[in-house]
Amino acid sequence: MDVIPAVDVLDGKVVRLRQGRYDDVTVYNDDPLAMVASWVSRGAGMVHVVDLAGARDGVGNHELWRRLGDTGLPFQLGGGIRTRQHVEALLSAGAKRAVLGTTAVWDAGELGEIIGAVGAEAVVAAIDVREGRATGAGWRDDGRDLAIVIRDLAKAGAVRALVTGIAGDGMLTGPDVRLLREVQGLAPGLALIASGGVGSLEDIAAVAAQEVEAAIVGRALYDGRFSFAEAQQAAAGG
Repeated sequence: MDVIPAVDVLDGKVVRLRQGRYDDVTVYNDDPLAMVASWVSRGAGMVHVVDLAGARDGVGNHELWRRLGDTGLPFQLGGGIRTRQHVEALLSAGAKRAVLGTTAVWDAGELGEIIGAVGAEAVVAAIDVREGRATGAGWRDDGRDLAIVIRDLAKAGAVRALVTGIAGDGMLTGPDVRLLREVQGLAPGLALIASGGVGSLEDIAAVAAQEVEAAIVGRALYDGRFSFAEAQQAAAGG
């Protein structure tokens, strides 16, 4: 299992939100590009960047895309990515993958068109789940039934999904292993990236035991609960 460090960007700073609340923000760094470079220098093969303002407002930060792309570093990015034009612009700027939440949840037709245009490997469907419902719009909508959303992803041709248990996001209370198993049961062929709740090396090992492709880790790394090298070792079963 790969470990993917998270770089959440708001107002030009690296931050973490607790359970997606924009009124509960911790600032960790003033330079997102330097933070991405730092994770890559420590061995990360991919960095997960979230444009939080884009996720909230539905308008992507094209300047951030360009600046990240100019570094040549491997990153996937979500936040305000909702149309084929958005995805093509983001990939042209240098992103390895586009992460789509609202479109993945609410518009399988558009998602299928995007996958047809850029290829399934360049697209990550973000499935953020609260009480059995997958949400979009920066977690501010009422969401749709998870099973229906997963069914629609399969129809759209998605091959990879980022699964977040909202209740645990930024809380360090442990991953939602039950949710991962549920999604695996609904779509056995879907490659999963787990997110939310990781607070210890034991949590990473628990996620790795679910045979997912990767786990995104944010706050625990920034708070120094373990190093990136230690996280990689735990993910490898060490």
